[in-house]
Amino acid sequence: MSPAADRASAAGWSAWPAPAKLNLFLRIVGRRPDGYHDLQTVFRLLGWGDTVHLRPRADGRIARVGEGPRGVEAEDDLALRAAILLQKEANVPQGADICIEKRIPMGGGFGGGSSDAATVLVALDRLWGLGWPRERLAALGLRLGADVPVFVHGANAWAEGVGERLTPLALPPAWYLLADPGVGVPTAVLFADPELTRHAPPATIADFVSGAPLGNAFEPVLRRREPAVEAVLAALSQVGRARLTGTGSGCFVEFASREDAEAARAALPSGLRAWVAAGAARSPVLERPGFGIRD
Repeated sequence: MSPAADRASAAGWSAWPAPAKLNLFLRIVGRRPDGYHDLQTVFRLLGWGDTVHLRPRADGRIARVGEGPRGVEAEDDLALRAAILLQKEANVPQGADICIEKRIPMGGGFGGGSSDAATVLVALDRLWGLGWPRERLAALGLRLGADVPVFVHGANAWAEGVGERLTPLALPPAWYLLADPGVGVPTAVLFADPELTRHAPPATIADFVSGAPLGNAFEPVLRRREPAVEAVLAALSQVGRARLTGTGSGCFVEFASREDAEAARAALPSGLRAWVAAGAARSPVLERPGFGIRD
């Protein structure tokens, strides 16, 4: 058991899954007057991710137990910020201890920080007895980051805008071979790259369903900037159609079965950090026994 899980196994704690995600494609279709970019993507939730351990407090304090994500100060920790924001907006006297068991690599584009924040929102909504509707929690999550709402809603989705305009999308069962090159480039640096394609023709859901190669706008930029990303994509291309997720360095290949994904992983060069995860029809946090959230 990890130190985080061991620490959070004491009385009063509850454990909540925080799933990873993939962007099955990512296009930039324009720039908004506020300086942000209009995006199109499909979010695919995974049945693998972090675990958020929570323990309510009566004194109103929000506290991080343990070291937290590597290199992330408490004031920048999205999970803590989510708890503080919900506490303030709901005007509740309760607090919470938060301990996160990290599995999702940072900077990979797998959505770890956003998912942790969303799980904190939906879990504390229940633990504090608020009963907020999902849309209200998602709107709060958007103030923390563009990827947070999809985790709050807990469903695979076609997304537009900055990623907050969501259309639920049924996706077939699939397994994914994931790989982490172990490098990262700040999102702001990627968006500022002069070679980034910012005005791609808008795609449609029908384009995606038909299997059209919609791509990831950040893939050529990261391939050029980071040799490790180029090397991992090249290795994955030997076993299937290699893709980049989000604006991070994480890469993946989709398979129809776990057996195929595991066989592909076994064929990769030794030393490459790779693992297999299942696609999820909905967020595992919504499958937690006794959990309920209002629409």
